[in-house]
Amino acid sequence: MSTTTKPLTTAQEPARRTAASPSTALAAIGGQNLSLIGALVLVLTLFGVLNDNYLSLNNMQVIAEAATITGLLAVVQTVVIICGGLDISVGSQAGVASVVSAMAFTSTGSNAFAGMAAAIGLGLLIGLLNGAIIVYGRVNPTIATLAGLAAYKGLAQLVSDGRAQGYVLNNDVFVFLGRGKIAGLPVMVWILIVVAVAVHVLLTRTDIGRNVYAIGGNDTAARLAGININKYLVAVYGLIGTVAAVAGILLTARTGSGQPTSGSEGLELKAITAAALGGCALKGGKGTIGGTLLAVALLGCLENGLTVEGINSFWQNVAQGTLLVVAVVVQQRRSGERAVGLPA
Repeated sequence: MSTTTKPLTTAQEPARRTAASPSTALAAIGGQNLSLIGALVLVLTLFGVLNDNYLSLNNMQVIAEAATITGLLAVVQTVVIICGGLDISVGSQAGVASVVSAMAFTSTGSNAFAGMAAAIGLGLLIGLLNGAIIVYGRVNPTIATLAGLAAYKGLAQLVSDGRAQGYVLNNDVFVFLGRGKIAGLPVMVWILIVVAVAVHVLLTRTDIGRNVYAIGGNDTAARLAGININKYLVAVYGLIGTVAAVAGILLTARTGSGQPTSGSEGLELKAITAAALGGCALKGGKGTIGGTLLAVALLGCLENGLTVEGINSFWQNVAQGTLLVVAVVVQQRRSGERAVGLPA
C-alpha cells in the first residue's frame, strides 16, 4: 500500500489535527464520549446495587471475555467507517473462519496452527473480495456487504452441514487462547488490546491513518492530493477480513468447536452499534478506537447485567437497536443536518 508525500490539502488538515493530537486518555476516547463514561458508570452502579456479584472480579472477567469478539470486529468496523465505508458481513466472516479453523484443525491431525492459518488466509481472501467488489464492481458498500452477510453465512452452513464442527478443547493452543490468562487477564482480552493499540497507532501516528481520515472526510480532495483511494479501500476491507478471522478463531477456542452461525449471529449489529456509539460519523472521516472500546464495554456490561437479572434476552436486541438509533440521532443533531423532507 503506497502513501503520499504531497502536502496535505485543506480537507486533510482536520484529519491531521485529529491524528496528531496529544496521546492522552481523553484524546483517545474523544471528548464527545464523556457521556458514554457516565452511562457506563450508571450501568455498573445500577446492576451492582441489584446484584452483589455483578461487580465481582470473576464477573468482570466474564464480561471482558464475552466482549472480546465484538470488540475486535468493532475496532476494524471503526476503520472502515472512518474511511467512508461499512461492512455488514463481519459476523458471517467470523462464522466462516470459526468453521474453517476447526475443520482444518481436525483434517490436519489436530494441528492448531494449520487451522488458524487456514482461517486467517480465508478471512484475508474474503476481505479483499469485498473490497474488490466495492471498488471495481462499483457497488455500494452497504449492498455489497449485505450480500456478503447472506453469502458467507450460507457458505459456513454448507461446509459444516449446518452443525458445529470439530472439537478443539483437547489442544493446548486452543485451550490457551480460549481459557488461558497472562498477568491475570484472559488471553482473549490481551489479543483485543494488542489489535486495538496497533490500529490506534496506525490511525493516529502514520501517514496511512491520516490518509484514511482524509478519504472519509472528503474523497474528492483526497484523490486530488494523490491518494490512491481504490488501494486503500481494498486494503481496509482486507484488514477487516483478517481480524474477523482472528475473531472466528477465538470463537472456536471459546466454544470448543467451529460455529457456523450460533456464535456469530448478530455480531455485525453489535460492531456497528459500538462504532456509532463510540463517536464514528457514519458519513466517514471521524472516529476513535478509544471511543469504540468504551462503547463495547458499555454494551458488554449492559448485556451481562440484563442476563444476570434474568431479563428476556430479546430485550438485549431491543436495547442494541435503540442505542444505535440514539447514536445516529445525536450525530445528525451535532452535524446540523436538516431533517429529511423539512426546510432547512
